[in-house]
Amino acid sequence: MPHRPSEPTPTLETLAHNSAGPLHWLATATAMAAVMAAAGLLQPDAAATGHSTAPANGPQAPQAAAPDPAAVTYPLDCKGLPVAVTATAQGDLDGDGRPETVAAVRCDAGSGTPPHAIYVLTRDKTPGAAPRVVATLLEAGKRQTATDLTIRDGVVTASLLGYSSPEVPRYSPDVKQLAKWRWSGGKFRQELTNSDARSV
Repeated sequence: MPHRPSEPTPTLETLAHNSAGPLHWLATATAMAAVMAAAGLLQPDAAATGHSTAPANGPQAPQAAAPDPAAVTYPLDCKGLPVAVTATAQGDLDGDGRPETVAAVRCDAGSGTPPHAIYVLTRDKTPGAAPRVVATLLEAGKRQTATDLTIRDGVVTASLLGYSSPEVPRYSPDVKQLAKWRWSGGKFRQELTNSDARSV
C-alpha cells in the first residue's frame, strides 16, 4: 500500500493565501522562483559537499516583525467615521516562528461606547507584502467592548464587556466575560467563561 504523506500543519499564512487573488498568486510564484534560483546559484549543495551551510556560531537571522496594525484596511463598516485601533498584542499564534498581531478595533465615534471587533493580522513571506486581516475573533455585531488584550503562549485573551438586555444603557455594560482564543486544527477555538466553547 503506497505511503501517503501527512498533511502539513495549517498556519495563518494558509488563510492569507486562500484569500488571495490570481494576480497575487502569480506575483508570489514569480518571486519565490527567483529566490529559489538565486539560492541554488549562491549556496553550495550541502549533500554534495558533506558540510552544513549554516555557520556553527554565526549570527542568527533577524526575527520577523509583527504586522503593523496601522497599515491594514479593516472590514468594519463605520458609516464614514474613522476606524480606531484601541489595543494590540503580538505573538506567534500558529507555531510557525513568525509573529502575528491581534488588534481590537472600533469606529471612532467621538462619544458613546462603540462595540469592538478583534482581528488577527499576518503577512506572508513575499518580500514587501502588506499585512492583512486573516481572521475575525470578535465581530462588532456582538456589541461587546474588548479590554485587557494579550497574547501569551500562543493564546489570545481579552475581557469582553456586554449587556444583559437592550434596556441596559450603552455606557454601563453589566456583563463581563473572559475570552480565550487558540489556533488549533486550522481554526481559532474560542473559550468563554461560563459559556460553551465554539470555533470561529
